Amino acid sequence: MPEAGGSLEDILAAKRAKVAELRARGLDPYPSRSVKTHSTVDVLRLGATLSGSEHSSQSVSCAGRILQLRDMGKSIFAHVSDAAGRCQVYFKKDALPELEFLLVKKDLQVGDFIGVSGNVFKTKTGETTVAVASVVLLAKALRPLPEKWHGLKDVEIRYRHRHLDLVASEDVRKKFEQRSLIISTIRRTMDRLGFLEVETPILLPQAGGAAARPFHTHHNALDADLVMRIAIELYLKRLIIGGFERVYEIGRIFRNEGIDTRHNPEFTMMEAYQAYSDYNGMAELFETLVAECAEALKISEVVYGEHKISLKPPFRRVFLPELWEKQCGDRMENILQGKGFNRECLMLCAGKLNIPVGGKTPSAKVFERIFDAKILPLLDQLTFVFDHPTAITPLAKLKCGSQGLVERFEVFAAGQEYANAYTELNDPQDQRERLQEQARQRREEGDDEADVLDEDFVQAMECGMPPMGGIGVGIDRLVMLLTGQPSIRDVILFPTLKREVAPLPSGVENSRSSGTTPPGAL
Repeated sequence: MPEAGGSLEDILAAKRAKVAELRARGLDPYPSRSVKTHSTVDVLRLGATLSGSEHSSQSVSCAGRILQLRDMGKSIFAHVSDAAGRCQVYFKKDALPELEFLLVKKDLQVGDFIGVSGNVFKTKTGETTVAVASVVLLAKALRPLPEKWHGLKDVEIRYRHRHLDLVASEDVRKKFEQRSLIISTIRRTMDRLGFLEVETPILLPQAGGAAARPFHTHHNALDADLVMRIAIELYLKRLIIGGFERVYEIGRIFRNEGIDTRHNPEFTMMEAYQAYSDYNGMAELFETLVAECAEALKISEVVYGEHKISLKPPFRRVFLPELWEKQCGDRMENILQGKGFNRECLMLCAGKLNIPVGGKTPSAKVFERIFDAKILPLLDQLTFVFDHPTAITPLAKLKCGSQGLVERFEVFAAGQEYANAYTELNDPQDQRERLQEQARQRREEGDDEADVLDEDFVQAMECGMPPMGGIGVGIDRLVMLLTGQPSIRDVILFPTLKREVAPLPSGVENSRSSGTTPPGAL
């Protein structure tokens, strides 16, 4: 049956009528079960062992979506796709029961799922093919697929209708397979290093562990307002207090922030804490994770935008006070005052460097803008930037001999942050004072993303917390780097999008198209 033309409403009406017709003929267009003994890749491997017109002695049963149909009268060729790849199948009138050949000729269309059984052979052109002896319709597709596999050029439609994006592009499927491989490699590495994987709450009475705006919700049974977590840190530290020495969690984080190529309101983090370690130990851990992920992907470098980035440790190590003095023309000590910022000096520094800030811009934001403008462009390769202001890091231990700096590093490459690590503060009195002071000062400046005091956490610290190192790794950003993707929405299967519903592509696959269907880069 040729593919229906016209508007989407006409196509849907014709397809639904076909479903009704099939049922009237006693055929179930959506059977509950099917038999699949071989993937398309298995079929291709079997075909590689054949020569000439030889047929396999072994019968195969494979299943998948029809990508293409070529009707040649008494014979019909099709390409069928499954998760492993795709292969060609051959329907010959004399080799099939009459009703099954009529099903193929009259009722099957591009997009339908079928199951086929038969022997494997090679065509005159050398293409491995299944000579179908039996065929069954497994699922009738009602909506058309993108026209000629190039109908998803609009990125909003790609992200909103990811199922079509995956159908149309083998590269997109491969990218998400690589994401899964990266995460499983991280898990294997952490397990091998003796870390215990745990799960901690997502719904909390208050946000903590990061400077970010949370999402709010309400629990009806408890009549309690809750927030969704903005970090995993504080609960993992409690586990170290409780006696575990190495813990980690890979989980979803939720921050009520803007959306751009580097930010999505929900994203995946890996946080890990190791007793009797420090930020130097966390740097070694990060290098190990990247190296093992690169090995799993069989790469040693990656092209990311304009940069060719080496994935081989050791990575570059620099110190923020030295970079600051070199790039800003002033010692970093001059913008620090005790454990906070000297706002007057910080604003003067921003003005001298022509960094746009306003009188009400929070000090933390002023510092961030100077860093982004003057230092971030220097960090092309994977680089550890050590030693950050105490004023923006209330959960890290002071650097020996300094009130204004803490033992913290961030990892950058190609203008983007990938990890953040501390030598963790374990003095409960200092912790309480710093959280109280930072919250007071930053909220006075109108910074609604400031850390808040978590009294339960500080009380847990008062039970005794050993020295430790902690690290948070942005999984989505790491996947972006390792797969060379420019946008975070390219590595999240279902990113957060605007509420407007984008229309489905109007183009449909033409019936019985000739030639080979390309994989369909979007």
